[in-house]
Amino acid sequence: MTEKTQRQPEPTRLMEPSDAAYEPYKPRSPEFRAAMDALQGLRQDLFHDAFAYRPLPRLSVDGPLTRRMKGRMREYAAWRAHAVIVALGLFAMLIATSSVMIGAGDDFVLGLLALVPVLLTMVRPVGAFWLSMAATPLAGVIGGGWDAEWPWLPGSFACHLFVLTIVAVRTRPRTAAWMWALTAVYGLVVENFFGWGHSGFGTNSVPMVFFAALALLAVTVWHIRREARQEVTAQQTVTAHERSRRTLLEERTTIARELHDVVAHHMSVVAIQAEAAPYRVENPPPELEKAFATIRENAVAALTELRRVLGVVRAEDYEAPDAPQPTLADLDALLANVRETGLRVDSTTTGAIRELPQGVELSAYRIVQEALSNTLRHAPGAAAKVEVSYVLGGLGLRIVNGPPPEPSAVKPSPGAGHGITGMRERVTMLDGEMTAGRTDEGGYEVTVFLPVAGVSEGEA
Repeated sequence: MTEKTQRQPEPTRLMEPSDAAYEPYKPRSPEFRAAMDALQGLRQDLFHDAFAYRPLPRLSVDGPLTRRMKGRMREYAAWRAHAVIVALGLFAMLIATSSVMIGAGDDFVLGLLALVPVLLTMVRPVGAFWLSMAATPLAGVIGGGWDAEWPWLPGSFACHLFVLTIVAVRTRPRTAAWMWALTAVYGLVVENFFGWGHSGFGTNSVPMVFFAALALLAVTVWHIRREARQEVTAQQTVTAHERSRRTLLEERTTIARELHDVVAHHMSVVAIQAEAAPYRVENPPPELEKAFATIRENAVAALTELRRVLGVVRAEDYEAPDAPQPTLADLDALLANVRETGLRVDSTTTGAIRELPQGVELSAYRIVQEALSNTLRHAPGAAAKVEVSYVLGGLGLRIVNGPPPEPSAVKPSPGAGHGITGMRERVTMLDGEMTAGRTDEGGYEVTVFLPVAGVSEGEA
């Protein structure tokens, strides 16, 4: 027999006043949150640090027109934005003093009320908006009449419109939207509650709101275009940096693949000589045989690791060359092939010709080849000259070409600058020196020095 146990419901307890603090949180509605966010944005844009000191910076003088200016005119061009604001302020002052027929003292005050807010935009932009809002009713009291425009006098109308536009340029579109909304609210309130005796002559709140909307819309479009241009410029900079980095890695990979044959040849020679050396000596001691065996084992291991490195840097479409890597002995064949393309090339060799390390000769050959390729690409029809100098301590190269006969026929090359990058990598690898730049005649010159260690004076 089983026994069932039933739980009795707990008696309902009346809520006490102290339990109000423990009520569950009720989420706010989306409309309420949107309204609170809007008020927070209004406070942040127009009330927080409204009169903070924010001087208008000087403009850049790297534009297409200012770049051509010289001397003091170029320095003055940096202040052109300040000059435009001062001119707008004087224009608003002129409108204020010439549109209302009152006393000379009041006329001067109206001019200041139209001038000062515009000038204040250069140092305290948001504060200038509030000053313009405060100056509008004050100007209406001083210069207003039964036949005056309402609620903005002509000078106040121009002043407030200029202030809205300048502050919108100096701030962000959200701030401009708040200024436009407050301007519309001000016009609506003044027309409905303080427009006694002016309704018969019409008001200018609608024109103010309309022209302010057009000005702020134009400024907003300008902001959007400028931000888009900055984003595009930043993206282009990043893309150019990544392209340069990728080109550099590709050049280093190419150099590594080319030098593989040179290093592999030397290591093979070491292994063969270490294996044959004990047989050249009668009754070599066991220590010597063991040392040569160790040398051969290390050389073979180095060759194995070298082949693995080549497998890492080899591209998917890479094919090992059948012919050996070129040297300076193949330079005449290179110049002959270049002459067949129509490029006039003169070659000069100075100093005692001697055999150099294969890495130096390979790099020298590639540098001359790349320099002549750049001449064909960027200066078609120009003449070139190649100078090879065997000097004490190394090898000197100089490749120079003249200006192209028809500069307009030169087409932009997407790989411009990549050849110079490859040359510099080869020279840096050999601890050499290189200079590249335009000549006074309008051509281009590449000068390289590749040091060669262990060259004595007798060998030179």
